Amino acid sequence: MLEMSETLPRHLAIIMDGNGRWAKGMGRPRALGHEEGAKMVKRIVKSCAEKGIEYLTLFAFSTENWLRPKKEVNTLMRILVKSLRSELQTLVENDIQLRTIGDTKNLPEVVQSELEEVVTQTKSNTRMVLTLALSYGSRQEIANALQEISAKVKKGLISPSDIDEKLINSHLYTCFMPEVDLLIRTSGEYRLSNFMLWQCAYAELYFTDTYWPDFDAKELDKALASYQKRERRFGKTTEQLQELNVNSK
Repeated sequence: MLEMSETLPRHLAIIMDGNGRWAKGMGRPRALGHEEGAKMVKRIVKSCAEKGIEYLTLFAFSTENWLRPKKEVNTLMRILVKSLRSELQTLVENDIQLRTIGDTKNLPEVVQSELEEVVTQTKSNTRMVLTLALSYGSRQEIANALQEISAKVKKGLISPSDIDEKLINSHLYTCFMPEVDLLIRTSGEYRLSNFMLWQCAYAELYFTDTYWPDFDAKELDKALASYQKRERRFGKTTEQLQELNVNSK
């Protein structure tokens, strides 16, 4: 059972998976699964904001998703545009800021335009940062960061000895957010699928068989309750953590 008095993740990331299989199991077209998945995004965003989670990152479209049938890709883009247009006012009213990560220049122009509008209209909001990972691949993100750093070394702006984790992190798409505390993946898959590999170095992982369109507030509470039971040691022993807790009181 979720305890609101206990620690919740500051940064929650979700791999929203299973829309197509959810629809197939009902004998319906995959497009319906994506439509229902978009509705669940709205509910989960609301629930996370109400719980006080500061950062919510959703894996909405990967670089590998471009390999899907063109009709399905077009459907996903259409749903994204529709959702951005319909939810802008809700984001503003609930003080939620929208950000994006990924190679968004590959998205259709209409999607880029809608994203720019919503990002601009919500940039001053502070209650929660909602980030959509679009045309995103973690390996490419890291490669891009290293290319940028290498260019600076070549120009003499920095030396190789200046390269550390902090510098690399500052060149990632995600430089504006803290590391992931809890990563949830739906639909019974047990892998990261090239999502936030650097940022999830110390994340707690939660996998559920529930398909994304069925991942409601109760399912979210289960994941958060599981997180609250974890002991995040970051290399320390349990005894060290207990001593730190005593000294902090």
